[in-house]
Amino acid sequence: MRILAADIGGTNTKLCLCDELGNVEQFTEYATESGKGGPHVIQRLMERMSSYSGYDCIAISTAGQVNAEEGSIVYANANIPDYTGMRISKIVGECFDVPVKVENDVNAAALGEARYGAGKDFANFLCLTFGTGIGGAIVINNRLYKGANGVAAEFGHMFTRPLHYYESLASTTALVKLARQADPSCINGRMLFEQIHKGNKQLNGVLDVWIEEVSLGLASLIHIFNPAAIVVGGGVMEQLPLVERVEARTKTLIMSSFAGVAIRPAALGNKAGLLGAASLFLS
Repeated sequence: MRILAADIGGTNTKLCLCDELGNVEQFTEYATESGKGGPHVIQRLMERMSSYSGYDCIAISTAGQVNAEEGSIVYANANIPDYTGMRISKIVGECFDVPVKVENDVNAAALGEARYGAGKDFANFLCLTFGTGIGGAIVINNRLYKGANGVAAEFGHMFTRPLHYYESLASTTALVKLARQADPSCINGRMLFEQIHKGNKQLNGVLDVWIEEVSLGLASLIHIFNPAAIVVGGGVMEQLPLVERVEARTKTLIMSSFAGVAIRPAALGNKAGLLGAASLFLS
C-alpha cells in the first residue's frame, strides 16, 4: 500500500508518499500560512497534493482537536482561524476520490513512534511534544486512548502550579521567556543552548529552572498513568544531554515503585506525524 501523508503544523506543512515499512518518498515541506485561515490551509494542501500520484489513500496529521471518526476539526485555536468545524476528510476525499483519514498531530506522532520509533518496544507509553505549547498523547495496550470526547491528553493544560498551566511554565515558549529575562539578547532556544555549550552558567541555571517545571509535570503523569515509557519530542528535546537531565530529575520526584519508567527522546524527528498518520491505514 502506498499512502499520501500530510502533516499540517501551525508554521509548516509536510507531504510525502510512504509505505507500510515506513519508507518515505517525495518528501516536501512548505509554509502553512496558517494565519490566512483553515479554508486557505486546506486549499493550499490540496493544490500541493495534486502533484502526487500512485497512492491508494490519504492520511492527514493536523494541529487542533480532531474527531477522527468524522475527519473533522473539533477545536482549533487562533493560530489557524476558521479551522474549527472543517470536515477535512469530506473535502479532501471528494477532491481526490480516495479514502481519507485525519488525526491530531501529537496522536499521529505517538502512532509513528509506536510503530517505527522510540515507542516501538512499549505497549503503554505517553508522548509529549514541547514547543509553542505542550501536546500530549496516551498509548494503552498499543492503542491510542482518546477519552470520552476524543480529545484526551491535553497535558499542556493541566495545573502544575496554582493557576498556572503546565505549558505556561514548561513549554519551549516558557523556556525562551525565562532566558530573555536573564539575557535579553537570547531570543530563541538555539541561542540559549549555544551559550550554555560555551559555558554560560547563568543560562544553564535558567535551564535548570525549566527542567524542574518539565519534571514536575512528568512526575504527576507517571503517578497517574504508570507508563512503561514517556517519549518526549519537539526541537528543544533534541539538545543533548537534555533528556538525560530531565529523566534524572524526574526520577527523584517519583515513588520508588514507578522508577522503572523510561524517558526517551522521540526518534523520528519531523517525520513522526507523517508516519503516524500513514499508520492509520495499517493493521
